[in-house]
Order: sequence, then C-alpha cells, then structure tokens
Amino acid sequence: QVQLVESGGGLVQAGGSLRLSCAASGNIFDINHMAWYRQAPGTQRELVALITSGGTTNYADSVKGRFTIARDTAKNTLYLQMNGLKPEDTAIYYCKIQLISGSSWGQGTQVTVSS
Repeated sequence: QVQLVESGGGLVQAGGSLRLSCAASGNIFDINHMAWYRQAPGTQRELVALITSGGTTNYADSVKGRFTIARDTAKNTLYLQMNGLKPEDTAIYYCKIQLISGSSWGQGTQVTVSS
C-alpha cells in the first residue's frame, strides 16, 4: 500500500501563487506516473498535470504555461507549482500515484482563489 499526503493548499488572490506538495510513503515500486487532479463542486474530477517515471510531463490546456509539475524522487515527493491563479482554479486538488500494481489517491487539499 502507498500513502499520499497533500499539503500547501489555501486561500490566495487572483494572480497569486501556491505550491502543492504530495509526500508518498509505503511500498513505492514500479511507478508508472504521478499526477495532480482537481475537483470543483458539482463537477467531475479532472486531470491537471501528470509526470511519468521517465520525467515526461503533460498538462491540461487550462493550466499550460501557469502550472508546473515536478518530483523529488529522493524524497518521494510530488509538487505542483501554480502561478497566475484564477478563480476558476478553485477546487480540491488530489495527488495520485499509478503503480504497475495499482493506484492510490491522497485525501485532497483545498485551493481557493478569490477575485
């Protein structure tokens, strides 16, 4: 089992920045990719950014140029640097790890962007 703990969410004004962290622990073997998702009230959970085991990144069109996903393999930590935040970025942000054997999700961290 893998445990994921997100942190770094909060309230920020439009145009501001936040950095989310996701600390992974447990049986972390054969990682396929790690990713950030988000879910706003009344909407489906959507992919925000993904990074493969080889370091390839992929972003939702809505965050390209503003968000950056990165990982520290030595610390088993995933990051999401969010710049130029907009009110529509308001959501609960979830970390996900996809292993060959299965996947795990974090509990989520709230990001609120005021206009």
